[in-house]
Formats: sequence, C-alpha cells, structure tokens
Amino acid sequence: MNKKPFIASVMAAFLLVAGCGTTAATKDASNGAGTAATAKPAAAAPNVKKIIVGTGTQFPNICFIDDKGNLTGYDVELVKEIDKRLPDYEFEFKTMEFKNLLLSLETNKLDLVAHQMEVNEERKAKFLFNDEAYNIFPLKIVVNKDNNDVKSIEDLRGKKLITGATSNGALLVDKWNKANGNGKPINIIYTGTGESSLDYIKSGRADATITTQFSVDYQNKSVDARLKTVGDTLSNSKVYFILRKDENELKTKVDEALKQIKADGTLAKLSTQWLGSDYTVEK
Repeated sequence: MNKKPFIASVMAAFLLVAGCGTTAATKDASNGAGTAATAKPAAAAPNVKKIIVGTGTQFPNICFIDDKGNLTGYDVELVKEIDKRLPDYEFEFKTMEFKNLLLSLETNKLDLVAHQMEVNEERKAKFLFNDEAYNIFPLKIVVNKDNNDVKSIEDLRGKKLITGATSNGALLVDKWNKANGNGKPINIIYTGTGESSLDYIKSGRADATITTQFSVDYQNKSVDARLKTVGDTLSNSKVYFILRKDENELKTKVDEALKQIKADGTLAKLSTQWLGSDYTVEK
C-alpha cells in the first residue's frame, strides 16, 4: 500500500528565539499552534489514517525550527522514521506551546504527542503511554558558568530556579521541596511566554534551571549561553509518546515500529546525531 509522502513543512511562520528551550517545557510558537501543510490528496491510498502529532518548536535538538525554517530535531526525525515503517498511517505535525499539548490531546485535537514526555501519575490517569521508551532523559541543575556557589540541588535552598509549570522538572523540584525544604525551600519561577529561562539566568533574576546536558551543549554552541550543569543527575526517567486512552491500536503499531528502529540501530544513530550520544540506554 502506498501512502502520502511524509509531511515536513510547516505553514505557520515560527521564530526560533535565541536561547529559548532550556527546559523541556519552554515556550513554543508565540501564538499557539502551527499546522503542517497537507499532502497532495491524489498521493494517498484510501485506507491511510492520518495521525496528528503534537510537538513544539523551542526545545533545542528535540523539536525546533532550523536555520532553513524547517521543523526538525530528535523527536521530529524519529516520528518521520516511524511514519516510513507504518504504511497504513500518515503522520502530520501540529506545533504549539508545550503547555497546550496535553490539553489539545485531551480535547481530540491531537492523536499523539512527541515532546520527550515522561510518565507521572497525573498523566497516566488521563492518557495512554506507548510501551517502548525512546530516550532516557537525564535532568540536571544548570547555572551560569560564572556561578560557583551552586554545586548541587542542596545549594539552591532559598534561591530561584526557573522551569516550565507542567514539566517533570517542576514536579521534581516541588517534590524535593516537600521532602527537604525545612523552612528554606527552592523558590520556583515558572516560564511564561515572554522570556526564556536563559534570559532569567543571564539577567540574574533566576539562579538556575533544570534541563539536560545536550540542551546546554546546544545553547553554548549556538548562542554562547555560558551555561554549565552541576551536581548529580536528578532524574533519569524514560520518555515515551503520549496518546489518547482510545488509541490502543495506534499504540501497538508505534511500539512495533520502535522495536524495529531500535533493533536495526536507527534509534541509537538518531540519538547520537541530535543529542551527541546514545541516550537510548541508561548512563
């Protein structure tokens, strides 16, 4: 069965703001959502099912707009690879702010979310995760390179940490505060739609953020962000795609494709290409 060519171009114009995306939950397209262009109808077989994939544009190396205006990154290219291996499906991207992804999934505007999503109890209650993890997401404390006072999460007591309101980083720090705050917790600032975490750290309005080594490496290289990671890995969670509860058939097909992609080495190659190392295995 032939199917439509994979849809990669994005119709809405997006601005890749230098330095944005220092957490998994940084802001994406400023006006909500952008939809990928539709493929030519004549190219599709009648039984091909279109899957709308929600993702972002401001997560370096994962889902972002490159210097040619194309949506790309690890999650994006992985979905393209899955699309190639599932002839009965056609995957089309719809980009939006991170905070709107799960709401859009819940209201049937999306069929699947690809944005390095980790499992937590709140998400499990509402949504379906596929079984095959496609990345190990190592979260660490990140500070300015000149900051020698913060060497671990303990050193952030009474200081300001900026992160996304719905990210697992935020949940992690909130959990740490409840267990270890003892009257002097970490002060959490949540990212909005105006400035990035990097802006807050550069201006001194925040002391730290929480993200990955590969995100830090990307920003240091691309915009001389002058960031560094400190301390031990706080969380080494596996990440998955999120689907609606009624998408069991799609879940099974995605897992079958992922098993193939892992077995033939494609997943490890994608991780090394986009993230600088094979993050599909636990470090």
